[in-house]
Amino acid sequence: MLTAGNHTPDKEVTMAATRATQHVPTFNSTIFAHRGLPSRAPENTLAAFDLAADEGATWIETDVDIIADGTPIIIHDTALDRTTDHRGKLYDIATAEELAGIDAGSWFAPEFASERVITLDALVDLLNRRKLNANIEIKANEQGAERTIVLVDAIASSLARLDPEREIIISSFSQPVLMTFHARHPEYAIGVLYETAALYDDWLSVLELCGASYIHPEDAGLTRERVQAFRDAGYGVNVWTVDARDRANELLNWGATGVFTNIADQLIR
Repeated sequence: MLTAGNHTPDKEVTMAATRATQHVPTFNSTIFAHRGLPSRAPENTLAAFDLAADEGATWIETDVDIIADGTPIIIHDTALDRTTDHRGKLYDIATAEELAGIDAGSWFAPEFASERVITLDALVDLLNRRKLNANIEIKANEQGAERTIVLVDAIASSLARLDPEREIIISSFSQPVLMTFHARHPEYAIGVLYETAALYDDWLSVLELCGASYIHPEDAGLTRERVQAFRDAGYGVNVWTVDARDRANELLNWGATGVFTNIADQLIR
């Protein structure tokens, strides 16, 4: 059985780099429910997150960007057409009130027609209610530095409503976004996302400059030696996206602190 709860780490994850003081992660060998439970419900919806919690997940992963009025919302793509009944970009949504008219579930199955694109505030309510922890991936905002700062501060404002015992990691593929978030809100733990093709030998410098406590490498091509190097440097290692039990076990046995998966219900059992 792969674990879904919080445990005392076998090797302490370095937290000094982040000076994280709020919602500090304390897990090891943990399953992150990637966008909720997207194998059984539409990704990044309340239904997907609730279902993950029902199956025993204690950590979820999700994606955040902002609409025109500065409201942070939960969605992976900038384009709306893959996971909603609308076209265009999320930046075209003028206000949070418009979200009530966007169907985020019918594309997956008719029974999810009532699902909507949700705000980060709504997710925070769910985290508190279901006692879930979250990896919040900040999307690389396409509207420039000013709007990126609005996004960063809006996320921090929403997270301020979390119950004290909830745990949070802020992650992104965008290192400038993480550096900005860390500079403005150093109380949160940071995780740097890497595609294998972009994981160069300067990773330690990048993690230090981002104030990171975690590295989130892609599974493809990841080796025991590299996982051990990350751990020896004092970082937690959370690997994406792992949808095979044998591979998840292998990575955790190598010392990975967690895996992101689309099938959390199967890996938790």
